[in-house]
Amino acid sequence: MVYRPFDIGDVINVAGIQGSVKSMNLVSTTIATPDNRLMVIPNNSIWGDVITNVTASDTRRVDMTFGIGYGDDITKAQKIIEDILSTHPLVLNDPAPVVKLNELADSSVNFVCRPWVNTSDYWDVYWDVTRAVKDKFDAEGISIPYPQTDVHIIKE
Repeated sequence: MVYRPFDIGDVINVAGIQGSVKSMNLVSTTIATPDNRLMVIPNNSIWGDVITNVTASDTRRVDMTFGIGYGDDITKAQKIIEDILSTHPLVLNDPAPVVKLNELADSSVNFVCRPWVNTSDYWDVYWDVTRAVKDKFDAEGISIPYPQTDVHIIKE
């Protein structure tokens, strides 16, 4: 605890539990999970594990992936995502958001979408952008594929 990698009020992920630190003492740390469960974690479990302090920085990058069909227009899809990010009031301009074609997957062509936000806006941006992309893709006729398998039956 001497190093103080987190403080009361910080959101941390430790010992397989994520939540807001409510209290600390020499023996244990109490964390409130997002669904409002209070978890008391022995400090020896904390100090022997990796500690992720989610709220340590003022800004965070939101990492999202959006897939389109192989027959869809990748330039059009990328522009849609970029336009959504450029008009969202909570997405930061610096550092600039990144939207890149990232993967030719089994059932989809995948873009990474990485806007930067103030840490407190993380989930609002995640949810807003996800919905906006779905709505705009639907309006523009861009498919969002689902995993599928083609079965070919050969008669001898």
